[in-house]
Amino acid sequence: MTSAAEQEETGRRQPGTDPGPPPTTAGTGHGPPPRPARPAALARDVAWPGAPTPLGARWHRGPEGRTGTNFALWAGGAEAVEVCVFDEEGNERRVRLAECSDQIWHGFVPGVAPGTRYGYRVHGRWDPWTGARWNPAKLLLDPYARAVDGDFRLPAEVYGHVRDWPEQHVADTVRDDRDSAPYVPKGVVVHDESPAAEWIDDRRPKTPWADTVLYEVHVKGFTMRHPGIPEHLRGTYAGLAHPAALAHLKRLGVTAVELLPVHQFAHEDHLLRRGLTNYWGYNSIGYFAPHAAYASRGTRGEQVGEFRDMVRALHAAGIEVILDVVYNHTAEADERGPMLSLRGIDNRGYYRLQQDARRYRDFTGCGNTLNVVQPQVLRLLTDSLRYWVGEMGVDGFRFDLAAALARAGRDGEEQRFDMLAPFLAVIAQDPVLRRVKLIAEPWDVGSGGYQVGAFPPLWAEWNDRFRDAARDFWRGALPDVRDLGYRLSGSSDLYAWSGRSPQASVNFVTAHDGFTLRDLVTYDHKHNEANGEGNRDGTGDNRSWNHGAEGETEDAGIRALRRRQLRNHLTTLLLSTGVPMLVAGDELGRTQGGNNNAYCQDNGIGWLDWSLLDAPEWRAQCALVARLVALRRAHPVLRRRSFFTGRALFADGRRDVAWFTARGEELTEDDWYAPGRSLGMYLSGRDLPARDAGGAPVVDDSFLLFLHAGPEPVDLTLPGPPWAASYEVVVDTAAEDQEEAPGTVHAAEATVRVEGRSVVVLRVREGDRP
Repeated sequence: MTSAAEQEETGRRQPGTDPGPPPTTAGTGHGPPPRPARPAALARDVAWPGAPTPLGARWHRGPEGRTGTNFALWAGGAEAVEVCVFDEEGNERRVRLAECSDQIWHGFVPGVAPGTRYGYRVHGRWDPWTGARWNPAKLLLDPYARAVDGDFRLPAEVYGHVRDWPEQHVADTVRDDRDSAPYVPKGVVVHDESPAAEWIDDRRPKTPWADTVLYEVHVKGFTMRHPGIPEHLRGTYAGLAHPAALAHLKRLGVTAVELLPVHQFAHEDHLLRRGLTNYWGYNSIGYFAPHAAYASRGTRGEQVGEFRDMVRALHAAGIEVILDVVYNHTAEADERGPMLSLRGIDNRGYYRLQQDARRYRDFTGCGNTLNVVQPQVLRLLTDSLRYWVGEMGVDGFRFDLAAALARAGRDGEEQRFDMLAPFLAVIAQDPVLRRVKLIAEPWDVGSGGYQVGAFPPLWAEWNDRFRDAARDFWRGALPDVRDLGYRLSGSSDLYAWSGRSPQASVNFVTAHDGFTLRDLVTYDHKHNEANGEGNRDGTGDNRSWNHGAEGETEDAGIRALRRRQLRNHLTTLLLSTGVPMLVAGDELGRTQGGNNNAYCQDNGIGWLDWSLLDAPEWRAQCALVARLVALRRAHPVLRRRSFFTGRALFADGRRDVAWFTARGEELTEDDWYAPGRSLGMYLSGRDLPARDAGGAPVVDDSFLLFLHAGPEPVDLTLPGPPWAASYEVVVDTAAEDQEEAPGTVHAAEATVRVEGRSVVVLRVREGDRP
């Protein structure tokens, strides 16, 4: 045995021993405060037995006709569980859950009504070296709480360990017995009003994948400055449901909003210390609760109804709702993070731990990784997903760092990405979840975490290969046009091998993470000084080009070229095969001033500036986006449901897709490998492998897209028979206002001048088709 003196000398506490109070720091101004005495004994009751299912807090009529709430919490390894309910003055009443069925602690508490705030205290061993971190002094949020009231602050009392212990390398092993209840939000008992099936199912837009146009949007950032939304609704779910917000979405023609995280989230301590917050919300702590700060009606359960009403309004406008969900980690961070929920309920069960169980496996870059191979953790995630689909009405999910969810293997073993991982297998067979849209961010930060193209059928993926190819082509950095050809045609090299379709590729040029589209053509370097991290945060690999001046400039030539490049990117994105994703504000020319990591900018940097639409150039760009989306919607050839074959399907030798040089000749093998700044893509509408609802073949117009990234104009010879007899210009990005560009007709084999750095889209004239 190590003596107490030796323990004090080394600063390391032996498992299961009480470290005693921190050493005195009187007069130094440093170190933790002395541990206060425990509060006077609180009133403790014992709950009625209740039931172990469903998990969470459910209000209903119980035994003897008494109304109350059944509480059920999985806490494997815990020694006791108390549910703590709070009255309007904040007084706490503790009720012991005496029943434990298969590691689920449960009990029925009469008189606890909807709107009541509550949390848990979980008793057990404090032994960080074996991963045991129970601390009943900390009030814990119910993982199944359907609403949360209050803000997360992070004073020292919220940590399970003594955060300010002088010897920081062992601080996480010293238990802090101060009560955290005054400083943490509480769960809220919610009246179970399961919505009628008629709007959950019958009113869903049910947009096919091939017809989908995604619009990535932040609930608060989209609405905070919108002049048509009443001030008291700005920044809220009700604001996004307002007719003024819906009008913009319908004008663009997008079919789905992909909402940045709306699960209840917390702010990191390092941000709060700098006077900032986690604006994006990728720091979840409540997987069933709509984030309370986005509610206009109140936070005692009202946020649930407001969220549902938002979904109803979007569905009525024909727009699906996709949630960006963060199931890979939680806001509790690593062993030095706060104790908010899962860590204090069952640290070893909820999180992946290293062989040294005091430490966490971190495949996310956020300090911890959820242990999704544990059945109860898997249940938590799938219960959450089904809840948002079945009771909140959402239409799908985008999974942040999805590769972390698909790592198999137990603690202490190598945990590799596995297409048969439990999470993917459960989703594939679930009768509810396999019917909704599933989008993977197909990477994490761990070894072997980059898995673009590796997810199984049912899944679509964010395709960063499309992003990189588009950016590199338009800045003149692609060595040849091979990669661009694959991206324009649906990325068959990534997705065909697994039996998936082009809709597996979610194409994007920008996302919330990185430069806005305007900043992409305005800055060579990131400018993240406002984040307070010395401009060290955010990627340095932007593949951007400032076109001769860093930042905004008065040079009219540079400004005009930048706007043309914006039109080039938008046209490339919206007319490529696959599922396009726009980022809210890119259609307006939104800028973040060069900040490519605005995750903590809950201000004018992160919000949309609707006054941009007062400028003619940005109104014209917004109109171009709507025009391109409408063109895509009108023509099945631009949203194919299967990959191109490239084979001649008719006697005249015409194929479903063909590739042309500026000379009007098909690309040879050598052309694909040669340096090139131009690429023509012919899409045949006669060869679509699709039938309508009555079984008749679908026939569409044919198109020629010509992309030219060179600085000088080029003369394009239009392909003649069998491809076309004449063509009509429908888009020419060289024109600032597209209303003036379309309509010009050219005969086949004629020469058309294509301006430097521009896209020309030509439709084969139906009456003149050979």
